[in-house]
Amino acid sequence: MDVEVGSNLYRNTDGMIEIEGVPQIQVALKPTTGDLLVTFALFDAVGKVTAKLVDSTLMINERRAYEVNKTPKSLLLTHPASGMVILQMDVKAPDVVAFTKGEFHTIKGHVIQVSPVEWKIDKLRASGTTHDLKGGSVILG
Repeated sequence: MDVEVGSNLYRNTDGMIEIEGVPQIQVALKPTTGDLLVTFALFDAVGKVTAKLVDSTLMINERRAYEVNKTPKSLLLTHPASGMVILQMDVKAPDVVAFTKGEFHTIKGHVIQVSPVEWKIDKLRASGTTHDLKGGSVILG
């Protein structure tokens, strides 16, 4: 599967996105339907899990602070009180998933921001790159 993070294309991935050395997002497409399935751990600034998605369903939602809106081809995780988009993912084509927008903490307490043009963690950023991962994980940070 190919995964886009901002404007960066990661070809031939296993669907795992590791951020600062920790597998934080797993993306899969249901074999029979092509439906998007996202597993994601959301941390606070000190590394505590505050929300967890498993196969695009909220399993942990501390203080019911988060909301997920999904269709078979898209997922949007938001924090309604602040209006913040935590995670937005869409199936762009068969076997291509785009992570186009988001902002959340890594397990190390840093903030990762994803926009249509780049991803950035503190001063580290990437824009417009293409990588063939030969079946490996996407590594950010």
